[in-house]
Amino acid sequence: MTWRGNVTAQDRLFGSLPYLLPLVEVCLLALFYAVRYDIGLFAQFPIFTLILVPLSPLIRLYTGFPFAGLIVFILLLSLVVRNTNISRFIRFNTMQAILLDILLILGRLILNMVLEPILRGGLILDTLVNVVVLGILAAVVYCVSQTVLGREAQIPTLSDAVNMQVP
Repeated sequence: MTWRGNVTAQDRLFGSLPYLLPLVEVCLLALFYAVRYDIGLFAQFPIFTLILVPLSPLIRLYTGFPFAGLIVFILLLSLVVRNTNISRFIRFNTMQAILLDILLILGRLILNMVLEPILRGGLILDTLVNVVVLGILAAVVYCVSQTVLGREAQIPTLSDAVNMQVP
């Protein structure tokens, strides 16, 4: 819901673009577990790998540079979120995409450093990977659809944190 003014088509487009960051990262996570352990969404339903086709140039660019995720994160935070000359709608969506990416990074760390050494594949790890992947994918689809409609996507707790960061 946006109550702070009109949202132009350009704002809707630029508000949707930051969600490519968590989308690319969640696709890489799903692909990693599909290749390494033959588990997860891409291993169980190969049709979902079609998501990778339009994203493949961006994924190649993203994986081709060391620390690309960190560089994109810092650039988005400093050039978009902290720039008050950019509309609040774009800054809100950019910050929400950054926080979704941070949640994904935390989920990946827990999966890779804690659960993977203990479980070494299996049903529990498969289920947890799918929860993380589907949760982030659902959030990205919801956020992009709300952004295209010109509304601020309200995700409980996450949007509250965004509202605290974006004046």
